[in-house]
Amino acid sequence: MKKSVYSIVLSDDVIDKIDELAYRTNTSRSNLINQILADHVSYITPEKRFRNIFDCIREMMDNQFNIPVQGSDTLMSIRSPLKYKYKPTIRYKVELLREQKNNTFGILNVTMRTQSAILLESLEVFFCLWQQLEKKYIDKYFTGGIKAEFSDGKYIRAFKFTSITESLSPDKIGKAISDFITILDSVMKIYFAGLETPDTTFSQMESYYKRCIGNQSIII
Repeated sequence: MKKSVYSIVLSDDVIDKIDELAYRTNTSRSNLINQILADHVSYITPEKRFRNIFDCIREMMDNQFNIPVQGSDTLMSIRSPLKYKYKPTIRYKVELLREQKNNTFGILNVTMRTQSAILLESLEVFFCLWQQLEKKYIDKYFTGGIKAEFSDGKYIRAFKFTSITESLSPDKIGKAISDFITILDSVMKIYFAGLETPDTTFSQMESYYKRCIGNQSIII
């Protein structure tokens, strides 16, 4: 959404209250005034749409994941502990884009807080297997395929609209993101729990993934 500079006259007392509220809600004066005016004329700003999406994600995932207080309108961090001898934490960072490009409306970054080279190698193997599952079962729904890569200990995947999902409400987008991360997290834990039995672990991962995708009406 394009923004311009405007000159308006406001009372000092009003500005003091605006600044207090902006501080409490961790936003800027300009952004808060913009949102107040948008609400007054019933216009949904991108920031409000993002907050609605993030509120839905928090509501759906708060009981299973650690979701810190967010300091950004476009970013959300989600943490999940992994039962493993190094006690690592899986970190999911969701970024929603103000401008879509090639139907991409968001980016997911997944990292693991660890210094263990062995664990990072296992993580790379996992995402190679995960990409195989996505390519086999849902890649066909996306024009140009799923955009994802793993490098330098980080997995990056684009969230894209399909012809079915391009007009989704914020609540349904939030649910789709929540479902995706929950499935990914669960499949990852199946993988790490079965490192000693790799021959059977992938079939368990695939079986769980297929069952979840079959129950998921929205794919992003």
